[in-house]
Amino acid sequence: MRYLAWVGIPARVFNVGTYRRQGTPQPNATFFDPHNSEGEKMRRAAAEEAVSDMLQWFRAGKGVVAILDATNSTKERRRWINERCAEADVETLYVESICDDEDLIMNNILEVKTTSPDYKGQDPEEAALDFRNRIRNYEKSYETIDDNEKHFTYVKLINVGSTVIINQIKDYLSSRLVYYIQNLHIKPRSIWLSRHGESEYNLTGKIGGDSNISERGEAYARALPGLMKKSGVPPNTKIVIWTSTLRRTIQTARHLKAETGYEKLEWKALDELDSGMCDGLTYEEIAQKYPEDFAARDEDKYNYRYRGGESYRDVVIRLEPIIMELERSENVIIVTHQAVLRCIYAYFLNTPQEQSPWMEVPLHTLIKLTPRAYGTEEQRFKADIPAVSTWRAKGTSAKHQEYPTEIKT
Repeated sequence: MRYLAWVGIPARVFNVGTYRRQGTPQPNATFFDPHNSEGEKMRRAAAEEAVSDMLQWFRAGKGVVAILDATNSTKERRRWINERCAEADVETLYVESICDDEDLIMNNILEVKTTSPDYKGQDPEEAALDFRNRIRNYEKSYETIDDNEKHFTYVKLINVGSTVIINQIKDYLSSRLVYYIQNLHIKPRSIWLSRHGESEYNLTGKIGGDSNISERGEAYARALPGLMKKSGVPPNTKIVIWTSTLRRTIQTARHLKAETGYEKLEWKALDELDSGMCDGLTYEEIAQKYPEDFAARDEDKYNYRYRGGESYRDVVIRLEPIIMELERSENVIIVTHQAVLRCIYAYFLNTPQEQSPWMEVPLHTLIKLTPRAYGTEEQRFKADIPAVSTWRAKGTSAKHQEYPTEIKT
């Protein structure tokens, strides 16, 4: 859902468990036994309510993709869903995940189910044991998608994508979704985000360019390895450094590379938003030279495109391969630019498009993101090194922040 919203496709999750929890908040494994007629009745009612709400959402014209989050692990249930959707002229894409790797299963149980609303406040070991029993109950009635359902569009993932089987994928959107799903993994990992150290352009309020970092930016570059340690990097963790191709990010990451020996990659796609004809100007100069453009950007910053340059929407489009690679990867630190970092941050935190260009992302701050099953955890580590603020709130003056003439490091 986050991915779809990020690329501008309205989507919503309809979780059958959420509907079921309205009547049965924290059932134990016996509730999911197929021989438990009362449990089956309640699970069916929850599924019917979720599907009805989903189809009503489509009829209201509110979205393009709905994610029906449920087991749907029998042929009868999939046939019923297919019939309901076909009646409403909604196409279906089934995703089946098959896993027989015990290590993967146990890691997933501990990561996902011990943070699930079904087990909130319960002992993690008891929760894991109960969910193991729930799986056994599902296995009693589980039917894999087979040749009798070859008319369905589906993707079958075996052991979290080690093998992928695709059937009847016919349109562009489905192929994008399948490609995205293929890139996901469930290994624990973190992603660190940092802007480059304060640059010479930052000091004078100019945007764009390829300037060097300032004296204080250099101090931040030297402090970055220590900030990484402070953020809690486990011993022997393999981390890859990603930077843009611009000098200020490369200069900021060089001490981190030298002290840790981490592999380092430069990505053109991580370069700052192209400000076109406004490159090298201050916001005050832009407001004076192109007053209509300045006002238009204030009105719709996400879609406004600089003359001869880019918009935030354009940046998201060129960042999509970066997101795919991030989902394939494990631990990565990205040293990049304000607009690019806002777009990546918005993806992981599910920030609405219209809000993302206005987020405050200060210089000399390391952001640690840890993706979880039910959201992304965030921690910030600020270096004790002053820097100018390049943040400007919507509707405020274009005047650049004053900075002290004496620069202390």
